[in-house]
Amino acid sequence: MDTASDTRFPLQRWLTGPRFTGLPTRAANLPPPKLSFEFFPPRTEALEQQLWSCIKRLAPLRPRFVSVTYGAGGTTQARTHATVARLLSETHLVPAAHLTCVGATRETVDEVARRYWDAGVRHIVALRGDAPPGQAYEPYPGGYPYAVDLVQGLKKVADFDISVAAYPEVHPAATNPVADLDNLKRKLDAGATRAITQYFFDTSVYLRFLDLCLAAGIKAPIVPGIMPVSNFTQAVRFSATCGASVPAWMRTLFEGTEDDPETRRMIGLVVAAEQVRLLQANGVDEFHFYTLNRPDLTYAIAHVLGVRATADDPAS
Repeated sequence: MDTASDTRFPLQRWLTGPRFTGLPTRAANLPPPKLSFEFFPPRTEALEQQLWSCIKRLAPLRPRFVSVTYGAGGTTQARTHATVARLLSETHLVPAAHLTCVGATRETVDEVARRYWDAGVRHIVALRGDAPPGQAYEPYPGGYPYAVDLVQGLKKVADFDISVAAYPEVHPAATNPVADLDNLKRKLDAGATRAITQYFFDTSVYLRFLDLCLAAGIKAPIVPGIMPVSNFTQAVRFSATCGASVPAWMRTLFEGTEDDPETRRMIGLVVAAEQVRLLQANGVDEFHFYTLNRPDLTYAIAHVLGVRATADDPAS
């Protein structure tokens, strides 16, 4: 073996290979990006405590709003409503209530929306919703068939600020990408204010999707959904059901960490921080974090983006 040539190889690669500069840093005079956070309603007392610990940790970052999800098939509607009510009564945060088309008539959905409005909720995340596991989605008899119909109905109830979902890698039930993009445009044209994307791990997927949205005449904000990963196996399982791809490079990074949660957390932080910094360098100034009710990675990534906690805690 020619050890001399072996030791020279890295230097040769440096002399002949391309140069990679670092990502541009955010200028000190630019305002920090806008953030929003998504939580899921708790199923047990222990998870209730975890949720409110998460809320108290992230509240000082003063997000634009926080949203609370439904389970598949609308299985956590009551808990979602209870969490939104508590956010209104016990915090200074702006709650965005999820409403779906699943398992309810138009009249029922409209009544829930009116109660939200009367309680002071002005922001709704309007979604078609998912069928229970193992079942295909079917419009509920007498209900809103799809999200575009729900947006139209909510606008008749009150002048809500409405967010809808977007799918950079195409909704699993869409017939094709063109139809999926057309559906997004119809939701926005029906009165939605913004779209929040399904999470993605390959930043180029989102940037290409923005190009397609602009070409389709969509001018509303398309807010990137970011999911920091600390449990890679769980992320793979989620992704298989929602159509998000998991890049091979990401599998390689997490390989061998199944029994090492601290290393997984550090890898997850690096991956998500690099992702948001690249998006920020491309001019993105708003992010929606799927927190999974675990605040620490989201808090750290927000710090990387230039967001700082305020001294007074609006959740106190």
